Parts: sequence; C-alpha cells; structure tokens
Amino acid sequence: MNRTPITPFRARAEIDLAALRANVRSLDARTPGAAVMAVVKADGYGHGAVPCARAALQAGATWIGTATPHEALALREAGIEAPLLCWLWTPGGPWREGIEAGLDMSVSGMWALTEVIAAAREANAGPARIQLKADTGLGRNGCQPADWPELVAAALAAEAEGTVKVTGVWSHFACADEPGHPSIPLQLDAFREMLGYAEKAGLDPEVRHMANSPAALTLPATHFDLVRTGIAVYGISPAPELGTHTELGLRPVMTLTASVALVKNVPAGHGVSYGHHYITPGETTLGLIPIGYADGVPRHASGRGPVLVGGERRTVAGRVAMDQFVVDLGGQKVQEGAEAVLFGPGDRGEPSAEDWAEAAGTIAYEIVTRIGKRVPRVYLNEKP
Repeated sequence: MNRTPITPFRARAEIDLAALRANVRSLDARTPGAAVMAVVKADGYGHGAVPCARAALQAGATWIGTATPHEALALREAGIEAPLLCWLWTPGGPWREGIEAGLDMSVSGMWALTEVIAAAREANAGPARIQLKADTGLGRNGCQPADWPELVAAALAAEAEGTVKVTGVWSHFACADEPGHPSIPLQLDAFREMLGYAEKAGLDPEVRHMANSPAALTLPATHFDLVRTGIAVYGISPAPELGTHTELGLRPVMTLTASVALVKNVPAGHGVSYGHHYITPGETTLGLIPIGYADGVPRHASGRGPVLVGGERRTVAGRVAMDQFVVDLGGQKVQEGAEAVLFGPGDRGEPSAEDWAEAAGTIAYEIVTRIGKRVPRVYLNEKP
C-alpha cells in the first residue's frame, strides 16, 4: 500500500481506494448478469463521494447513485459522466438542472411527473430521463400499487409527447438484511407484478432494479438488470446476520485514527469525564483521545467503545465528550502522539465499525457516515 506520509494530526480518516475497488470487483463477480451501481449518497457514506465514485467506476461499476439531486449535480460538476440516478426529490427541486445534466431522476408520484414534464418543456434539451419507483412494501418513497396505473399512463403519454424517457423501473426492500423475513418474497412478487403491468402497458425501461447491498449479496433472484450497492462498496457487512465483512469477501475502506493528546498517572478512585460514570479502580494511567461526538464518535458508546492504543485494545472510560474521550491504559506507558485506532479493517487487531455499532446500539452505516468534517479524509491508493 502506498501510504501517505504521516504528518502531525489530531484525527484522520484514511480511505483506502484499493479496498473500495476490490469490493466493487467482488460485488460484480457475485452478481453476474447485472450491472453494478455504486451508491455514494451522504458524501460516499462519509468516505468522500467524488473519489469513491471515480474508484468505483475504475473497478467496473457502470452506474452511480445518490439520494438528492444536489449530490448528483455536484458529481457532474466534478466530471463524473457515468449514468447517475438520484431519487429523493421534493417539490420545486432542480428538475431543469437535472435534465440538462443528463441525470436519471426518480419519480414516485404524479406531482413529480408533472414538475419534471414542465421542466422538460422549459429546458428544451431533449427528453428528461426518469425512473418510476414502485412502493412494494417499504412504505417510504415510491408509488403505491393502487396509483401505479395512473402514473404509468401519464408517463407513457409524456414519452409519446417527447418530454420524458422512462429509463428504469425500480423498488427497494424493507428487510433484505434479515434472512428469511416474510416481507422479502412478498415485495419481490409485488415488484414483478408492477413491472409486468408497466411493460404490458408499453414501457420499455433500460434497467429494472430492486437489490440493495444485502439483496445483492444473498438474493440472486432480486438482481434483475442492476444492483444498487451502498454499504458493501465501503467494505462493511449490511448486517451481522448475513456474515462479517470477511465472510462476505469485503474489506473496510475507512480507518479512523487519532493522536493520543495526553497521558497521565492518576490515583485510585479518580473520576473520569462528565458525570464520573467511570471511577478508576486502582492507580493507573489515562490516555486522552482528542476526538468526540462532534466528530461522529457516538456518545451512546460511552463506557463501551473499543480503541486500539499501544497495540492493546482498550475501552472508552466514562462519557464521550464533544471533542474528546478517555481510555484507561491500565498502567501501560504510551507516549503522547501515539496512534489510537478507533476502527479499521482489523489488520493490526483494531476494532471494526461493526464493533462500534454494537457498542452504540446502532448500525455500522451510521458509524462511518457520521464521521464529521473536522476529521480530514486522507486518500490512499488513488491510482488503480
């Protein structure tokens, strides 16, 4: 690995783009017959949308996905020219800009179709590329089955007029990360029915897609033409029930580290951090780690979050504060400036993002996505 030279830092998130490319290749191999969309919403799940999109495309992904149109437009401005789907629209959104940028724009209801048609007429830049989203049971975005005939008919009329081109029909699972959940076959059947209706009515989409990361990894029947892989691209298991990242053939892309800011000896019975929820059981050494919940370290992991310091696994002692937390080093002598590893791929015995998710009672998606802007991203292996 061509590692960036270490310079003084408070905290940093190293992003290994070679690992990301390997994950995309692994996902591509596991989904034969389906193209791979790399989802880079939320700034690439905290890893950096633009460099991650570029690396994913280098590794064979052919689509990029974002939630908001502004995320997608920023990628276009950065030179990402691949097919790009964005799905979380609100009334008055930048439809015209999306049309002019050649975005694929998701439509879940008549209000959105009405707005995109108006924008297409105003832009006079060729048909707007739209994808119709079906709500097959998730209950979030997407068109309900009862409203599907109206939306399909209106989209067909707009295609005939030349204002839109329906490039895709898609949906999203609610429980694909829970093996054997009864909603999975029900949603798949509903999607096939709604897709069949649209095609019988005359729509001819370029891509049909439903699989997210867990479905891409474990449910081949859901792959259709395209799989939308988000968290798996970043080397994180979508759920413990599906297996660890290693068992799924993935490698975590982010390693979060900080420099030990202070080491000091304290006596037995010494309170640590707000509320004194941790009291030293004996004479010991404490290490101050200068990263806190303002940087994305979950406060809910107070007293439980794991950290590798001086080659030993330690646990957050007391509460995580806004900018810092403490670990009890148990008398170990560690120098200020030593590296504390919160999570990474595990090569040095460090914890994983999944370990922090368990400690905080959340999911690993949240752990990596919430790492804040005060933590610089340092990119490794940028060249393939």
